[in-house]
Amino acid sequence: MEELKTYLGVDGGGSKTAFVLIDERGHVLARHTEGSGYYLEIGIGGLRALLTRGIGEVLRQADVKQPHYAFLGLPAYGEDSRKRKELDAVAWGSLPARRFHVGNDMVCGWAGALACEDGINVVAGTGSIAYGEFEGRNARSGGWGELFGDEGSAYWLAREGLTLFSRMSDGRTPRGPLHELLCQHFNLKQDLDLCGAIYGQPVSARSQLAELARFVVQAAQAGDAAARALLVRGAEELVAAVDAVRHQLKVPEERAVSVSYSGSLFQLKEFLLEPFTAALGRSGRYRLIEPRLPPAVGGALYAMKLSGLPIGPELIGTLERESAAPPA
Repeated sequence: MEELKTYLGVDGGGSKTAFVLIDERGHVLARHTEGSGYYLEIGIGGLRALLTRGIGEVLRQADVKQPHYAFLGLPAYGEDSRKRKELDAVAWGSLPARRFHVGNDMVCGWAGALACEDGINVVAGTGSIAYGEFEGRNARSGGWGELFGDEGSAYWLAREGLTLFSRMSDGRTPRGPLHELLCQHFNLKQDLDLCGAIYGQPVSARSQLAELARFVVQAAQAGDAAARALLVRGAEELVAAVDAVRHQLKVPEERAVSVSYSGSLFQLKEFLLEPFTAALGRSGRYRLIEPRLPPAVGGALYAMKLSGLPIGPELIGTLERESAAPPA
């Protein structure tokens, strides 16, 4: 009996990296999670070690020597041409050289949410980005990083929340629950001690600082109007990224485009998903659909597509059922 081909998807992120191995019929064979795959934070050596561990673990779980093909979606890939060659080879030793492709993790989000069909996906996790494909064309918007981009992401929300705290502290904005939440979290003796807490400690690392977004959410839940306004603004920024991708893809004005979403911030239904949905619907040019598959499964599906294997509805149905089920 001929052995079924297997496909590996790796969805790298600023906080965690997910590994999924599937077979050609859409059965999920193994899953594994590692930490941040953001090479600008952990270094390319750290990324290589992370991939070695993760790939080795899913292959061990499934008792598979090597996948037929793999797609590795990495944060910040393609954003520094000087690093491209090194990143393209980052899994050498763990995978056969001609059996994997490296790209940006935005592709995993798109491939999972839309099951590799034409449309646009927007990601809001540690960072943010929108990516879409239409009639053989592809485009992205956003994803410029934490210093001058990533609007609507957890990092952006944390950064804007710290700005809001400073304005509340010195009277430029009326004080709301966010002020007290951050004072308690950092055990501030005076408000200006926040500078030492942020600039003088390891919390300034990207993934750690992004965790402070939860205080903006808690403040909004406690009735902080300024914090809630930040979340609405984030949703509008994400819709602006979708509009920019649509424009780049040259989608005819009369066509309704499928739009989906991925990333941890979209779990905030009332505070992000609902404002995003409302802002998206105002133009009448989009059709919002719930994500069909997790990004890591999308990466495995994209690996299948790159290998030339046809992707049919039966295979997608199997992936949807098995992705929804908890790991065995």
